[in-house]
Amino acid sequence: MDIDVKNLHPLEVRLLRHVSLGEDITPEAIIDELGYKVGQSNQAFSWLMGKGFVKEKSRSTKVSYELTDFGRKEQEEGLPAERIFRFLKENGPHSLPEIASALSLENSDVGSAYGLLSSKKVLAMDGDKKAQAVADSLPADVLLQRALLDKAVKAGSLDDESLSAEERKAIGALAKKRGAQNSAFRTVDRDLIVYVLTEDGDRAKKALLDANITGEELGVLTPQMIQSGSWKNGTFRPYGINAPTSRLIPGRRNAYSSYLQWVKDKLIALGFEEFDGPLVENEFWNGDALFMPQFHSARDIHDVYYVKDPVHCREIEEPWLSQVARTHEDGWKTGSRGWGYTFDHEFTRRQVLRSQGTVLSAHQLTKAKVPGKYFGVVRCFRYDQVDATHGADFYQTEGIVLGNDVNLRNLLGLLKMFAEEIAGAEEVKYVPGYFPFTEPSIEVHIKHPVLGWFELGGSGIFRPEVTEALGIDVPVLAWGLGIDRMALMHLGLNDLRELFTPDIESVRTRRGN
Repeated sequence: MDIDVKNLHPLEVRLLRHVSLGEDITPEAIIDELGYKVGQSNQAFSWLMGKGFVKEKSRSTKVSYELTDFGRKEQEEGLPAERIFRFLKENGPHSLPEIASALSLENSDVGSAYGLLSSKKVLAMDGDKKAQAVADSLPADVLLQRALLDKAVKAGSLDDESLSAEERKAIGALAKKRGAQNSAFRTVDRDLIVYVLTEDGDRAKKALLDANITGEELGVLTPQMIQSGSWKNGTFRPYGINAPTSRLIPGRRNAYSSYLQWVKDKLIALGFEEFDGPLVENEFWNGDALFMPQFHSARDIHDVYYVKDPVHCREIEEPWLSQVARTHEDGWKTGSRGWGYTFDHEFTRRQVLRSQGTVLSAHQLTKAKVPGKYFGVVRCFRYDQVDATHGADFYQTEGIVLGNDVNLRNLLGLLKMFAEEIAGAEEVKYVPGYFPFTEPSIEVHIKHPVLGWFELGGSGIFRPEVTEALGIDVPVLAWGLGIDRMALMHLGLNDLRELFTPDIESVRTRRGN
């Protein structure tokens, strides 16, 4: 078998010359010994595997927990549960908003910590609805979390295999896989790959040595090299004189932009009216109007970006503010008991970048026609670690259908249309879900040929606490689906980041609708 080594990239050449037949080769070793960057190492192995010069010997996954900046802060200042327990022991009973203000904690963090400690019989509410300490020490799982933070500060990260079963359980409450803004640890899965040289790779190495190709050959002749004469002492890589000429490329719309417009056109053709709204919202419309309690851990599913200036909006529209506040406190006229707390009128004015498209559905309820069908293609913002199926800013297709006769069967039909006709999925499943503002709640999942099953989005029928407080007394179907993820299927992609890539080549070659 003849092996042409003249067209090998310098990264491939240096790697082949550096290794031997039968030797275990790891990316970490190549980075360390040849000074490659991570991307260069990955590219070299990818090219060489494609040519059959190296192959995988083994692959394993190492799970570790990296301490985040938030985790370092909690290690220094204390976990919310620790701080609240100490505060109440030293200062006596206080309400949850008073604790949040005194300790500069988020209301949701105070609510979550109180729920944990009350379930362990460490804290309880007195007759004045104020939290008080009723035990002498913190529960064992909180103490174990503290020990893990202290241990991680010294080591920087903790290997899963080094932890006991109890430690794994404790760290599970502190870690998130994509490292959300308010998680102490980031769960990291690393593939440990070992490569070996193949027989063809060994022959390629010998051919490189015989041809005296080192990987240090020059690929570009610059004016500076001509002026200095340094080119005389260098060896040049061969030029491909038979390389094709430049192609003529016509202008083309971005495939994803074209897809979004196609979705809008399709829904409008089905009789839906489009809605839109500002990127900056307040906590009232982003959560309170959707019956999400202000001090409940349900808010944790939305890691929002807060606006620094101005922190608060001027006012909330009436009568919606009063009706929603009463619904939270005692159920108002909805037949519900509400959440049983004093509605915080300061918190509700706090400004955020909208974290979900449902905020626009809440706005639309105050002015919707009955019967009516509405939708929006909405850009949302939520703190998240970017990967193949997640982004820190993303698009949702959000919508509502109002009418006396709408029901769950109608909703399933809409979800089927989105999954099959708009996303192009062949395998679809529906599973029960939980959202504070719908009952029943349904998640729709689709199967991607490479990424496997993932959630397309959530849906359900709005609870009366949402609709009646905003002036609607008929059933309302609602959904919020990740249109970025639909585009993955429709455009044949394997990574959300490809939708927003700066690589102009992808725009030139990929067609939208």
